[in-house]
Amino acid sequence: MRRPCKVAAALLCLAVLLLLYLLAGSAPPPPRWAMKDPLRTAEVRKYTLSVRVSPGSVVVRDNFDKSRKPGEQKPPKEPPSLQCMHLAVVACGDRLEETLIMLKSAVLFSSRRLCFHIFAEDPLKPEFETKLKEWPSSYTKKFEFNIYPITFSVGNAQEWKKLFKPCAAQRLFLPVILKDVDSLLYVDTDVLFLRPIDDIWQLLREFNSTQLAAMAPEHEMPKIGWYSRFARHPFYGSTGLNSGVMLMNLTRIRSARFKNSLIPGGLTWEEMLYPLYQKYKNYITWGDQDLLNIIFYFNPECLYVFPCQWNYRPDHCMYGSNCRGAEDEGVSILHGNRGVYHDHKQPTFKALYEVIRDFPFEDNLFQSLYYPLQSRFLDTVHTLCGRIPQVFLKQIEKTMKKVYENRVIVYLGANHKY
Repeated sequence: MRRPCKVAAALLCLAVLLLLYLLAGSAPPPPRWAMKDPLRTAEVRKYTLSVRVSPGSVVVRDNFDKSRKPGEQKPPKEPPSLQCMHLAVVACGDRLEETLIMLKSAVLFSSRRLCFHIFAEDPLKPEFETKLKEWPSSYTKKFEFNIYPITFSVGNAQEWKKLFKPCAAQRLFLPVILKDVDSLLYVDTDVLFLRPIDDIWQLLREFNSTQLAAMAPEHEMPKIGWYSRFARHPFYGSTGLNSGVMLMNLTRIRSARFKNSLIPGGLTWEEMLYPLYQKYKNYITWGDQDLLNIIFYFNPECLYVFPCQWNYRPDHCMYGSNCRGAEDEGVSILHGNRGVYHDHKQPTFKALYEVIRDFPFEDNLFQSLYYPLQSRFLDTVHTLCGRIPQVFLKQIEKTMKKVYENRVIVYLGANHKY
């Protein structure tokens, strides 16, 4: 008598689980970008979910416009500048390959559509166009790009162009040039994304009413920081800022008036740049980054400081691990300054760069990216940065798991819908 009861109970549990599974598959949740977003000018009531997956996968689209009542007007479309995440980079000289690998890392892991703003010298323009159009269509449909010449709206163009590294000062003029862009992420060419740009883009929501830009500290410890020991000009906080990864609300920057050491009243961003450079040009070492430090020294309320894992550099591990955020959560954005992708001083950084560079777009992420990284890291354990491989792998592993979970959901949703 006991055995038939146990069998019946097991069958009943199985039936309940099957029912829950079918119900879950028939009602997928709306995508995150369709929810109310404070960065958008209007809440979007009509949206279409398009999931991009590998060739051969089923694409599911759900139209939610059916809830609109008869006679009700359609809500206005979003401005084009808010339909994608804007990423800007400046490339001069021999930075073509570095820039392409950076853009590749952005496309590999990000979910939402990307808009690339590439500022480049004239000889590099056709090379960028050719290389980007060679990428597989499954990836080129995830982004659009524009290429701009190197231009400076105020001051001496040749003087700006030679400041620190070739063309680096171009970033200072992005609010002036990209007038139709509301918000923007600027990165140096030697940056690699180890998680979706979507995640750092969300930090724009955390800005308070006065904040208009975000950067990470130059150092975590003042005792070994460059600015705290050597700077001959004002700088932000106790360790200064690193501008290799800079999130900007361009609309706020264009409309703000900034306190400064030049005149008692405030100046606009464009009005301030050249006089500020003229005053401090004999005291700055790192060019445009030093100018940004001076600006936010006088306007600290305008800056949002994000933690070191969003701009992780050799300095965070070459003297021993000193980025607690990366130890806890993993590196989010890798910044290979000091030319470490191209020499043997930091083999961990070089391994990441080369594995992403050599990864074939259509290959399996685990087999052709994650496992080669693990193998390469075994050869770096003798270095201070190589002793903590989990710091570099944690976010990549999480991102790849998320990619494959999303693909499984798409297949299940397709099977139930059709």
